[in-house]
Amino acid sequence: MDIIERETKARTVDCKSAEKESSVQIRVLFFARARDLTGLTDMLLEVSYGSTTQDCLNKLISRFPNLEEIRECMVLALNEEYTNESVIVEEKDELAIIPPISGG
Repeated sequence: MDIIERETKARTVDCKSAEKESSVQIRVLFFARARDLTGLTDMLLEVSYGSTTQDCLNKLISRFPNLEEIRECMVLALNEEYTNESVIVEEKDELAIIPPISGG
């Protein structure tokens, strides 16, 4: 399912199914500086049903305030595809937090 399909799905969520599923669990992967700031390579994150990647990021920053320093320059990937902050996450999705990486 691509980003446009997920954004469309978000607008047409069936209220009955939303009532049945109050939360979803996703895996968050931290790379480079994000890993340094959290001290983790990955973690499970539970968010409300219908949450966006931005909601997930906000929850992560509330748990790890130091992530705020890279928020404006990080890239998000959902299930190994670059994404934006308005995409709805689903059960067992994988959200990667990818900060800028420099090398030489």
